[in-house]
Amino acid sequence: MHRLPTLVAMTSTLVLSCHLLHWNLFLHAERGNAQTSLATPVKEITTLSGHTCRAKNVRTTRLDSLHGPVSNTSSPSTSSTQTRNESKNIFVETLSSSATYLGQNQNLALEYLISKPWLNNTQRNLDVSENDWPQFRGNAQLTGASDSMVPSELKLLWTYDAGETIDSSAAIVNGMVYVGTYNGELLVIDLETGKLQWTYQASVVGIGESSPAVDKDTVYIGDLSGVIHAVSLTNGKAKWTFQTDGEIRSSPVLVDDRVLIGSYDGHLYALTTSGGKLIWKFETSNYVHGTPAIADGIAYFGGCDELFRGIRIADGKEIFSLSSGAYTAASPALHNGFAYYGTFNNEVLSLDLSRRRVLWRYEHPDRHFPFYSSPLVTDDRIVIGGRDRMIHAIDARTGEALWTFMTRSRVDSSPASANGRVYVGSNDGRLYVLDLEHGKKLWEFDVGAPFSTSVAIADGKIVLGSQDGQLYCFG
Repeated sequence: MHRLPTLVAMTSTLVLSCHLLHWNLFLHAERGNAQTSLATPVKEITTLSGHTCRAKNVRTTRLDSLHGPVSNTSSPSTSSTQTRNESKNIFVETLSSSATYLGQNQNLALEYLISKPWLNNTQRNLDVSENDWPQFRGNAQLTGASDSMVPSELKLLWTYDAGETIDSSAAIVNGMVYVGTYNGELLVIDLETGKLQWTYQASVVGIGESSPAVDKDTVYIGDLSGVIHAVSLTNGKAKWTFQTDGEIRSSPVLVDDRVLIGSYDGHLYALTTSGGKLIWKFETSNYVHGTPAIADGIAYFGGCDELFRGIRIADGKEIFSLSSGAYTAASPALHNGFAYYGTFNNEVLSLDLSRRRVLWRYEHPDRHFPFYSSPLVTDDRIVIGGRDRMIHAIDARTGEALWTFMTRSRVDSSPASANGRVYVGSNDGRLYVLDLEHGKKLWEFDVGAPFSTSVAIADGKIVLGSQDGQLYCFG
């Protein structure tokens, strides 16, 4: 009789192994059918210099057990997708029941679950349309690209006077505009009429660059007193708040059942969306200013400690880090397995995320100024603003300059695109519309106050705020 537990464990292990093999074969076939080609790697133009700034006392604090690994986000209703989802459910149910008998091998099963991208790479089901702009840069990859049909000839539709500087970039969901202000208010404004619907007082200290993220019933935002707020869309009241130890200029990103955000206390936080409970926090050695970009269950971000990191969202473990050569305030944009971002060393970098190395570095040959703006990424190019007063278009594959456009002041605003056009503000007080292909100016609008916020695009309309407290809508 004493052999029975061993026999059960061995049998369960065999069953589990068979299901792992079955699933890997299925997943391999699925990936083979849906494989997309990445940009062909080219010889690295500039290698890392030897300078490495290692973070001190980097650690992950884990306070909660993992939540259910499988996303509830629905997929397109095709037969192959349904089959894949059904297979996932069967696999996970079998894995869970089998792993019950595995004793010490449960840790291996957990590692397997965590490592599978399909279990944790899904942005939270926001219940918003593809035409919306639910967070900073429009999506979890922070690409800044929209499919919205913006009119070729823009008109000013309305303005709203917030009464204080707007550094927060707007989110637009279901016909409502969400934006923070330096007087600490979260404003909700009707996209069609420009009329205020309700306000939420987050902090007397103010809301800085942190931009809202919106799902079907909640809006999330950080403030300069270091508090993260989850606010009900139904009644405009706080569902929960979470206090960090530094001001928050990073913007929240929603992934499955958690919200990710950085703080000037040097941490990247993962909280539950339902109650704001701390799941984990990852410590860096300096401020986390930018917003993390999400792909394949990994949060990618740079920081003021000069390191670019990949953090596994499931458990907060560092997957890799490499030196950017300078501190980074900008947020990265992800596309086709590559990350793009600018630094205060006057460079724009492309990283190959699979090989975990720098693919290329771009620097203007004559004008050497930092990049605070986050990049717009399309299939073949990136577009980014610089403190050299220029907007730069760069070949995404080679890092070669495609075109530049000179404004009259620095460009901290992050470009966005729709219909083959680039929309970007400048500290010269102008909103520019440029041709994406050649960089030709198509239109400009002078408001007389600096734009440091980034454009939001939804329902054929352009929304951005200025430093004199005016929120503008064009369409």
